Amino acid sequence: MATALPMISGESGLTRYLNEIRRFPMLEPQEEYMLAKRWREHEDPDAAQRLVTSHLRLVAKIAMGYRGYGLPIGEVVSEGNVGLMQAVKRFEPDKGFRLATYAMWWIRASIQEYILRSWSLVKMGTTASQKKLFFNLRKAKSQISALDEGDLRPDQVALIATRLGVTGQEVIDMNRRMSGDASLNAPLREEGEGEWQDWLVDDQANQEHVLADQEESANRLGALRQALDVLNPRERRIFEARRLADDPVTLEALSDEFDISRERVRQIEVRAFEKVQAAVKAGVARIEASLALPAPAAA
Repeated sequence: MATALPMISGESGLTRYLNEIRRFPMLEPQEEYMLAKRWREHEDPDAAQRLVTSHLRLVAKIAMGYRGYGLPIGEVVSEGNVGLMQAVKRFEPDKGFRLATYAMWWIRASIQEYILRSWSLVKMGTTASQKKLFFNLRKAKSQISALDEGDLRPDQVALIATRLGVTGQEVIDMNRRMSGDASLNAPLREEGEGEWQDWLVDDQANQEHVLADQEESANRLGALRQALDVLNPRERRIFEARRLADDPVTLEALSDEFDISRERVRQIEVRAFEKVQAAVKAGVARIEASLALPAPAAA
């Protein structure tokens, strides 16, 4: 899929890039469906081009969430665009979902793989648990207000390890690898272009992104609440305890609570999940609109 996309030339070019990609119109559902069919059935490059460019704002939105890893934002966006193109290539419009719903996972996966490669897979580790720890340690530290540089306290290590399902030593090692002793004023490259602090997350969130996030969260919460209404009280209790709780309740504890076997609890959990999944799928049209960034204002 040969697709010429706008490029970011350094941090100073970010604003220009965002303004440039806003010129590409968002697609109506039927228009998107027809373009996707043209690409899938006839490999029409013009159709693919329009599908990609109409979702560049989604890539930018997701990429902004990875600005704290010390990597040039232009390269992060570029990797996200690669994921978007892969999503367009594999998208099956007849399954009933919008492209944004499908593409967001490809975009995130592409960006995360790029970050892992850049931070050295040998150094950071390649197991699933280590990757999960790498991308969740900052958030976990923030949740317990462990914001100071340096080693974590034993109680903080134990809490993070429990929440993320890893060992305490893995938390200690990953925290030291990610923190290091580098100054925020250290250059990113040997030639001295830019400093680490240039790529830290900007606390002043873009209002367009804030509004989109708020709308997406509200839509998802509303859809989940509606979906839970299809469950009876026992199914809802087990589903929430096993699937929605920060610290899932064990099968054994729930078997004691309802005086049934652990296998029966597991069966109820699976059935409840299938019912909720079906209910969410039925209402997915209400969620999809929130996954795409708002259309640009008319000039």
